[in-house]
Amino acid sequence: MAAKYVYFFGADQTEGGGQMRNLLGGKGANLAEMTAIGLPVPAGFTLTTELCTEFYRNDRRYPEGVREELAENLAKLEKAMDKRFGDSTNPLLLSVRSGSRVSMPGMMDTVLNLGLNDTTVQGLIDQSGDARFAYDSYRRFIQMYANVVLGMDGEILEHILENMKETRGVDLDTELTADDLKQLVSLFKAKVKETLNREFPEDPEEQLWGAINAVFGSWMNPRAVTYRKLNNIPAEWGTAVNVQAMVFGNMGNDCATGVAFTRNPSTGENRFFGEFLLNAQGEDVVAGIRTPQPIDKISSDGQLPSLEEVMPDCYQQLLDIRELLEKHYHDMQDIEFTIEKDKLYMLQTRNGKRTATAAVKIAVDMVKEGLIDKKEAVLRVAPEQLDQLLHPSLDPKATKEIIATGLPASPGAASGEIVFSAEDAENAAKLGLKVILVRIETSPEDIHGMNAAQGILTARGGMTSHAAVVARGMGKCCVAGCGSVKVDYKTQQFTTASGEVFKKGDVITLDGSTGEVMKGSVDTVQPSLTGDFGKLMEWVDQFRRLHVRTNADTPNDAAVARNFGAEGIGLCRTEHMFFEGDRIMAVREMILSEDVEGRKTALGKILPMQKGDFLGLFREMKGLPVTIRLLDPPLHEFLPHTDKELDELAEVMKVPAKMLKQKVDYLHEFNPMLGHRGCRLGVTFPEIYDMQVQAIMEAACELICEEGFEIVPEIMIPLVGHVAELKVLRARAIRVADEVITRFGVEVKYLIGTMIELPRAALTADEIAKEAEFFSFGTNDLTQTTFGLSRDDAGKFLPSYVQREILPNDPFVVLDQDGVGQLVRIGCEKGRKTRPDIKLGICGEHGGEPSSVIFCHNSGLDYVSCSPYRVPIARLAAAHAALLEERG
Repeated sequence: MAAKYVYFFGADQTEGGGQMRNLLGGKGANLAEMTAIGLPVPAGFTLTTELCTEFYRNDRRYPEGVREELAENLAKLEKAMDKRFGDSTNPLLLSVRSGSRVSMPGMMDTVLNLGLNDTTVQGLIDQSGDARFAYDSYRRFIQMYANVVLGMDGEILEHILENMKETRGVDLDTELTADDLKQLVSLFKAKVKETLNREFPEDPEEQLWGAINAVFGSWMNPRAVTYRKLNNIPAEWGTAVNVQAMVFGNMGNDCATGVAFTRNPSTGENRFFGEFLLNAQGEDVVAGIRTPQPIDKISSDGQLPSLEEVMPDCYQQLLDIRELLEKHYHDMQDIEFTIEKDKLYMLQTRNGKRTATAAVKIAVDMVKEGLIDKKEAVLRVAPEQLDQLLHPSLDPKATKEIIATGLPASPGAASGEIVFSAEDAENAAKLGLKVILVRIETSPEDIHGMNAAQGILTARGGMTSHAAVVARGMGKCCVAGCGSVKVDYKTQQFTTASGEVFKKGDVITLDGSTGEVMKGSVDTVQPSLTGDFGKLMEWVDQFRRLHVRTNADTPNDAAVARNFGAEGIGLCRTEHMFFEGDRIMAVREMILSEDVEGRKTALGKILPMQKGDFLGLFREMKGLPVTIRLLDPPLHEFLPHTDKELDELAEVMKVPAKMLKQKVDYLHEFNPMLGHRGCRLGVTFPEIYDMQVQAIMEAACELICEEGFEIVPEIMIPLVGHVAELKVLRARAIRVADEVITRFGVEVKYLIGTMIELPRAALTADEIAKEAEFFSFGTNDLTQTTFGLSRDDAGKFLPSYVQREILPNDPFVVLDQDGVGQLVRIGCEKGRKTRPDIKLGICGEHGGEPSSVIFCHNSGLDYVSCSPYRVPIARLAAAHAALLEERG
């Protein structure tokens, strides 16, 4: 049986329905569904998404039989509307619109009033008795068709229209006469021929196929491609094309067109929300050519009457349809309608786009109203939407001048004066100034300045660069990898691609949700975590299986995360604690010491500081698990970079500065991320890990003895690639831990585990599990070592990979499930085979990315860990994973 590519909708003949969204697209499925439930929908037919797929597969040619199938459905449409396509006395005119599976507002092309030519326009005049309306429809058709189908710059014909209005001394299109519009038609057609060297097509069938080709073709236009990438919509889905009988909102003052939402899409308030125009066609409402009027009296400012006042019967009918649609679809709807000669027609309904605030409120309200249950309410809110609720955002009403664009590394918005060093940021903050820290790239040494700044801008680095990871943990706005910005520390300025120079003290604004950098200060709006948000998150926690921890290095981070519902700390990076001003000298002294005794002396200065750090974290996370990673980064990150710093350290250590400089040069590594770091430090300098384990256990024992805490510290040894490394370090950690426990005379349970961040570790996880009581998958480094990519440098070329669809996403942002994900699965399976009760988690930045969280649920992990401000996102994603699994 030949494939069916065209589906009809019309009274008593509707072939499709709402459940056929994948085949008919959202618009086509809903047009069929609205027709089936008795709403006044102009008849039409839908060309399927499968035909779109075939169109592209066959080099933009259609399968055999499609033209005949369309002709059959066109004949049905003529019969349903009692009009003839191309007829000189009773012409049927058509709209041709796109409609993908999911809503893509404004991304693809539309053609209205199709079928008009010099002959059929006379029939339209006879039908309507209104020459002005007929020629207005004709000139609109030529404008749209020339632009959408023939590819002519829309400004060319718009310029002719504006000249006509200026010549006639009028401001609005509606003030032009029938003769004016008839003359415009002639001028438009002449301009098309002059510009394109071809006649404007008069044959209605040629017009129809031209429009269908254009709508299918618009699936691959740049704006549609960009929208799909931003919203993770697969290109292979394709779009449907909806061909529908025209109804007219521009036949006079008893006609209108409008768009509306069944609830407020910004706030979620349960009130009809929309706009309309009298004597207009649909594009007029969204084009901003005329000021639209409100739907209801409450929204009216008294200047323009509402639809409720102008057409009360149609308004009441719309209200009834609003209620019917919400009861039928169980969701807020975005509708389009036209009123022709006081008769209401429904042209579209679809689930309405909404802000995060509105999404949460609508979901909670609809549970109260009995329209949906709690599970459906949780699934209605997209996890990534919550970013809008957790960070300040730019005021949508504010004007902005964009000077550069980088990666949206940490959401939120911030304005401040430019500074180029962490010290300047900290000093400015002490004076109460708001600053933006601008760096070529950040390092752990910049942590204090990052904390002091309102936001961070880097010229280099990706979505999991140091700046990005730390900023997200702090809840700071960050734009990373902004390669068009050239930073010059010496002159304390940066230059944009356009050559504009910004100096220290100049004010800029960052939007960490879009990656935009703006000149001057732009107003922001603060998030509002309403009672509805709390209620929704209660339901979220009822349904999820996966626990959610946080990556936190300070008591403040831990407190923020706990307030957001974190169930413990999955990663404490102890190296961040080493950079504070009162301890960095001791750390450097330890690294540059010539012998073990010298290192132990320096470490003795650090021990009480580390213990204090852990006391703060344990207190903040009372009763919850805390995983502490022993020192991970290469030692060179802690060393002085300037002669002044070397001289100061030499004086403290009582050694010649020249000798220190030689030692610094010796410790330099060409590829430090694959060098002397992680457990390799613990093997060669075991006294470092001894000090850290001692500090962890002393803090735990002290709180158990003095404050009655119940604590199970989890000590994580990083970068293990071979079980022998872990065996040596585990034995040493146990010896230190047990010595502390004996000294305090208490019973303390503790766990020793490792971070799986090397492919070899995942592949030999059964061996490593003999020495590890937990695995934490460090997917930032596991991605880096699996792909052979530097996460700090890949930002220069990975966007091109994604743009060219070599990779579907940046693998440092969205977990690569086919490669890196398989290593995670292997590690889980092998680890549990050796140790069935092994605790499994993930602590890379993927722990807060929704699709990656769902993967972790499906892989059987026990928990994910993410930056504090992503904890609610991970909680919601974990609930989605459980509910989707339940649904099968």
